[in-house]
Amino acid sequence: MSQTFDASRSLTALEQDSTIVAVIEMSQAKWLVAAVVPGLQRQPLKTLDADAEAVLKRLRRWRDEAGQAGRQIKRIALAYEAGRDGFWLARWLRARGIEAYVIHPSSIAVSREHRRAKTDRLDTELLMRVFLGWLRGEKRHCSMAAIPTVEEEDARRPNRERGNLVTEQTRIVNQIKAILARFGIRSFRPTPGKAEERLEGLRTAEGMPLPENTRAELRRHVVRLRVGREQVRAIEEERRNRLAATPAGAQGPHAMIQLIARVLGVGVETADMLVNEILLRHLRDSKAVARYAGLTGSPNESGRRRRERGLARAGNARVRCGMIQLAWRFLRFQKDSVLVRWFQARTADGRGSTRKTMIVALARKLLIALWRLVRTGEVPQGVVLRPAS
Repeated sequence: MSQTFDASRSLTALEQDSTIVAVIEMSQAKWLVAAVVPGLQRQPLKTLDADAEAVLKRLRRWRDEAGQAGRQIKRIALAYEAGRDGFWLARWLRARGIEAYVIHPSSIAVSREHRRAKTDRLDTELLMRVFLGWLRGEKRHCSMAAIPTVEEEDARRPNRERGNLVTEQTRIVNQIKAILARFGIRSFRPTPGKAEERLEGLRTAEGMPLPENTRAELRRHVVRLRVGREQVRAIEEERRNRLAATPAGAQGPHAMIQLIARVLGVGVETADMLVNEILLRHLRDSKAVARYAGLTGSPNESGRRRRERGLARAGNARVRCGMIQLAWRFLRFQKDSVLVRWFQARTADGRGSTRKTMIVALARKLLIALWRLVRTGEVPQGVVLRPAS
C-alpha cells in the first residue's frame, strides 16, 4: 500500500471523458455491475454470474463501445463494498490493468427514513454516486479500505485462528459445566489430560453415576476440547519456530514482533496481533493510529450542547480489545513508566468510573508509543525492556 494513498479522496485527477467508472453490488450468486461509459447516453447495468472473468469481459466490451463512439479510454476505475469476498477481486483486477478499490460500507451515508427502499439497483446508484465523488477528490463521500497483499492476509491467519480456537474452548468448557450443573455437580474442572479419567468417577447429587447418554456427550466435548488445545499448541510452536529463525538485525514483521515482545508485560501473542493487524499498515500519523484502533471519542456537538458518546468503535475490534487488556497489564508490569504515572495522577480519586474511562486513554497512548517504537526505535520513558535474545 502506497504511503501517499488517501482513503478519504482520490489523489488522481478525474478525466471523465476518458474514464470508465464502474461499481459492483455483490452477492453470493449474482453480481450487478453498473457503469458510466464516455460516449454512451445510457448508463449500462448488467447482472452477471459471480465470476471475475465475466466482469473483466464486460468492462472490455464497454471500453470497445466507447471507442466506437469516438472516445479513447485511458482509465477504468471500479469499486465494490468490502464484504464476504474480501480483497481478492481487487487484486485480481489490478493485475489486469483495472484500477480497483474497496469501499468501507460504514462510510457510505444512507437515507435515514424509517422504511427506505433497498434494492440492488438502488444500491448500485448509491455506490456510483459516492464513488464518483471520491474520484473527483471530494472528501467525506466514502472511505476506501487499504488492499492487503496475499502475504499480509496470510500473516494474520495464525493469530485469528488461535483466537477462534480459544473462544471455542471457552464455549465447550461452559457447555460441560452447564450439563453437569443439571445433576448438581459444580466442582468438575476439565483440566488437560485428566478430564476423561475424572469423568468416569463423577456422581450426581443423589450419589448415582451419570446417565449413559450424558456421559457419552461429555466424552465428545472433552475430545473436542483436547483437539482444540492441541491445535493451539501447534500454532504457538510454529510461530516460535518462525521467530527463532529470524536472523539478528533483520527487518520486517518478525523483527517487529520480537522488539515489542521485549516490553515487560507484552507477550508474543499480543505482539503478533499488533504487528499484523495495525503496526505494519502505513498510517499517516498518531491520530490515524488511534482512529484505526477505534480508541478515539465520538463527540456530539450542536449549538451549546457538548456531549461525549464514548468510543467510536469504528476501527479494528481486535486491536481495540487487545490494547485495553494490555493497558491493564501495563499497570502491573510497568509501574515506574511515565504512562503509568500519568494514569495514576488522573485516577487519584479512586473512583471506578474514572479508571474505566482513563484506561481507554492509556490504551490509546500506549498504542501510539508502541507504533513509534517499531517505526523509529523510540522507547517510551521509564518502560522496562527484556534483554534481547
